[in-house]
Amino acid sequence: MTDYGEEQRNELEALESIYPDSFTVLSEIPASFTITMTSDPGEDDETVQTTLKFTYVEKYPDEPPLYEIFSQENLEDSDVTSILALLEQQAEENQGMVMIFTLVTAVQEKLNEIVDQIKNRREEEKRRKEKEAEEAEKVQFHGTPVTIESFLSWKANFEIEMSELRRKRQKEEDMSGKNKLTGKKLFETDHNLDTSDIKFLEEAGNNVEVDESLFQDMDDLELDEDDPDFDPVGLGSDED
Repeated sequence: MTDYGEEQRNELEALESIYPDSFTVLSEIPASFTITMTSDPGEDDETVQTTLKFTYVEKYPDEPPLYEIFSQENLEDSDVTSILALLEQQAEENQGMVMIFTLVTAVQEKLNEIVDQIKNRREEEKRRKEKEAEEAEKVQFHGTPVTIESFLSWKANFEIEMSELRRKRQKEEDMSGKNKLTGKKLFETDHNLDTSDIKFLEEAGNNVEVDESLFQDMDDLELDEDDPDFDPVGLGSDED
């Protein structure tokens, strides 16, 4: 008959000596403890870390222990999922034997892989951004290839814009024409225009200069003195 308690105590003593700085007992009944592991340094000395919590069940090691990720640093959700899947696989493969050291070793190797994957992900992201920059530069210098669909779309938009531009210009011309008043409209708008010349003469008074040369040839004109309307000095005749 298997003495489960004895096997569990022996494993605990071995684990404490193997991991003196990272092994912590949480409880004795049931036996529960944590082991912290850190990856080897990666690029820029970056590391990932996780602390696993194990709890013995009554019939361990014939039945697998309870396990969970107690804490973690620099791990993504996908990394946590991968570690839990790895623990499940290793527990099934080593059932019937004490397995904590085996499980911890497998997770330690997984952490080192994750550090390498982080480096690869960063390099892949860098290449992706460089490729996007190159594609953007090609579009800038070479333009976008013209297809039948893109040309027809551009042509339709262009015709709409030109139609709108013509409409605005016609509207501006119509407004400009309305603002131009004819002579008749000017008189209708400003009734003072018809008396403006008279006011000018009244204000000028005796200051109006007469060109006498215009009257020098008056003697050469053939005037009919018998004409009742003849009035050489412009005095007119008074009627009673």
